[in-house]
Amino acid sequence: MIILQTNKLTKRFGGENLFTNVNMSIPENGKVGLVGRNGAGKSTLVKMILGKESIDEGSVTTKNGLTIGYLAQNTGLRSKKTIIEEMESVFKELRELEKRIHIYEQKMANPKVIDNPKELAEISKVYDQLQANFLAKNGFGYEAEIRSVLAGFGFKKDSYNKRIDELSGGQQTQLAMAKLLLEKRDLLILDEPTNHIDVKTISWLENYIKGYPGALLIISHDRYFMDKIVNEVYDLNHGHLDQYKGDYSSFVKQKHENYQIQLKNFEKQQKKIHKMEDFVNKNIVRASTTKRAQARRKQLEKMDRIDAPENEEKAAKFSFSPYKQSGNVVLKVSDLAIGYNNKEISTNINLDIKKHQAVALIGPNGVGKSTLLKTIIKQLPKMAGKINIGTGVQIGYYDQHQENLNYKKTVLDEIWDDYPTQTEQHIRSILGSFLFSGNDVDKIVGTLSGGEKARLLLTKLAMHHDNFLILDEPTNHLDIDSREVLENALNLFDGTILFVSHDRYFINKIATSIIELTNEGSNEYLGNYDYYIEKKEEQLAIKNHQEKNEDTNKVNDDKSDNQKQFIINKNQKKEERKIKRTIKTIENDLEDLNQNKIDIEKSMINPDNLQNIDKLNDLQKELDDINKEITEKENKWEEYSLKIE
Repeated sequence: MIILQTNKLTKRFGGENLFTNVNMSIPENGKVGLVGRNGAGKSTLVKMILGKESIDEGSVTTKNGLTIGYLAQNTGLRSKKTIIEEMESVFKELRELEKRIHIYEQKMANPKVIDNPKELAEISKVYDQLQANFLAKNGFGYEAEIRSVLAGFGFKKDSYNKRIDELSGGQQTQLAMAKLLLEKRDLLILDEPTNHIDVKTISWLENYIKGYPGALLIISHDRYFMDKIVNEVYDLNHGHLDQYKGDYSSFVKQKHENYQIQLKNFEKQQKKIHKMEDFVNKNIVRASTTKRAQARRKQLEKMDRIDAPENEEKAAKFSFSPYKQSGNVVLKVSDLAIGYNNKEISTNINLDIKKHQAVALIGPNGVGKSTLLKTIIKQLPKMAGKINIGTGVQIGYYDQHQENLNYKKTVLDEIWDDYPTQTEQHIRSILGSFLFSGNDVDKIVGTLSGGEKARLLLTKLAMHHDNFLILDEPTNHLDIDSREVLENALNLFDGTILFVSHDRYFINKIATSIIELTNEGSNEYLGNYDYYIEKKEEQLAIKNHQEKNEDTNKVNDDKSDNQKQFIINKNQKKEERKIKRTIKTIENDLEDLNQNKIDIEKSMINPDNLQNIDKLNDLQKELDDINKEITEKENKWEEYSLKIE
């Protein structure tokens, strides 16, 4: 069932079209991604859907009673309530129902009522109905749900009574998202939901919203996140919206293939046109061939010409190239302790970075990742341990807070003042490769967007020609195209890289090893982010297995170790095989049911059926039955899956 549809939406600013004839359909329980360059109009489109922006042409239709939750970029929860009070307010009606239940419990316990069978029966009947409603609305589980969501966003129980208006902006943003998740709207629209949250929290959020009971519309530059969540992508580009089935990686592949096909068809037709035009030009004045030339000209006039395919919009083009090479040992950190204001954040940090490595530094927010980078470049003093920079190492540093820029200068002067011997034309040429052209170079740095400031910092970094790049969240503020350009530049860089990022797609593309930072120290994992996750899961599995073995040993200490382990392993494997067969059967059933659901939904929007109320009612009944069966199967799948975790 389609719950929201845009029909030929058009938006203009200053008489110019931002986009035209935009059509989008969001199905019930759909997981939809919306992508496009910065400035393409994604947020404007969402605001039109929400009624917060005027519609120049077209319309938005929704199913009756549709509830929508919206989280704009970096929007925090504004409240004077405590964390727990604000989260519990979502369940206000349920809590009122709980109070009524307690009132009726007291009534039933009243001796006068107990001695009056008729009154007791009437009160018991109401009480039973209240209990049934309470149970149906998850009355016995909502408190656990609140705790689970808050824990996912890193809020511990001892923080529940803190006032929200006293928290940081990042924490307020996370609480705004937590509240939206608990509200369970029919459609949840999230604009850059992974901004400024750490990798651990993003992973939790992925797993949570995979099972979200409503539909999702997600605007995000986080390609890894999109791959995990969405099954349909809308691409807003060149003023129109294109639909692609599948996850983000599938969309990228399809878009490239479509472009190549369109380009091939265009070039083939252009070749034919040029050949025909050449024949006409050469033969139109010859008596013997003029009729054939006239016929060709008529063919050309009637030809349905293919438009040149719209190539990707202009992208930045830059590279990082060191003036000289460093020695093999680039950075050696031993037993380092870091912090500030005489307060230690992390201790026992050890790094051994060699030439041409690309090392990603990951860990939860607040663990000291940025502090470690600033300590290495001596912006902050170390609290203990040793830091040794290798021979011939020249460090280039990218600051995520963009504090290395002079906000009062123009873009041109920000670069030219560092290289006064260069010609203005040369500086303009370099800025042009980073998409600063024409009047852009006269803009004041303080007026630039976050993405523009990021590109300006990358311009300065590229011009330094250092051989060891230390990057703190370099993809923040960059759109997807700019991130891909940066990835290519770093992969071609003939030097060494140490970087902090929560962009797992970016980490996968760049990292040759991962350093996980905790308050107790550092751990190294060779390989990219996917390999790191694989190793962490292996470690967790080994730990769980050891704990199970310890528990089993206590219970079965009367059996020999070998006999006991043999019996346990045999029974476990037998039970696991049985559970896995059951899970596979359920998955096959779910696949068939979901296909049937798709077929019915297609039938419901068939023009012939839209005019037939009886047919629509029959289809709706089939759809309701299938949805019910899907829910039952999914519950069984979850129940069996938990048994083999």
